Amino acid sequence: MKRILFQGDSVTDVSRSRDNDAYPGHGYPTFIKGRLGVDRPGEFECLNRGISGNRVVDLYARIRKDFIMLKPDVISILIGINDVWHELGDRNGVEAGKFERVYDWLCTELEEALPGVKLVILEPFVLPGGATNPTEENPGRLEYFRTETALRAQAARRVAQKHSAVFVELQRSFDEACKKAPPSWWLIDGVHPSSCGHELIARRWIEETKDILL
Repeated sequence: MKRILFQGDSVTDVSRSRDNDAYPGHGYPTFIKGRLGVDRPGEFECLNRGISGNRVVDLYARIRKDFIMLKPDVISILIGINDVWHELGDRNGVEAGKFERVYDWLCTELEEALPGVKLVILEPFVLPGGATNPTEENPGRLEYFRTETALRAQAARRVAQKHSAVFVELQRSFDEACKKAPPSWWLIDGVHPSSCGHELIARRWIEETKDILL
């Protein structure tokens, strides 16, 4: 049985159980687990170790306990929005250059510790919403989110290319989805997906990982 490990922030966490790996939350990891479990029963075990609020440096800090010691065959990572968002609050974001360097270190060390591991890197994304829209105090808030998230997305793509990882493009998918329904249909606050947003992510993930799950 192949083990798939999902890692990231609140978009991946989504109230996952800390005590029971059978319950990986109510977001895209569960949707993916359900799809794989129905189509290919008994072939995959899915673990979720996403932690709300995490930045790329937080993933790197727990690389041994929450990555390497779990001995996954496939590691799926979605990170980047908090590296942007946290800069607006307590000024504790991770600037784009450092984000890329730490992401690269993370992937390099995972490949060294887990020979043959397959990496899946998901693109961070953002839409207009309650968490991202301009405010009186910060009229440039949405533009900041768009610009800085795009920089993290570009960095994630470069890291994926360097490590021959599967790259799951998501920003374009959400932008296209907004032609069918408003942003809040997909991302509740411009950052966190609704059930429909999680389904969109799950579909893109399944589509892009076909070859490595053979």
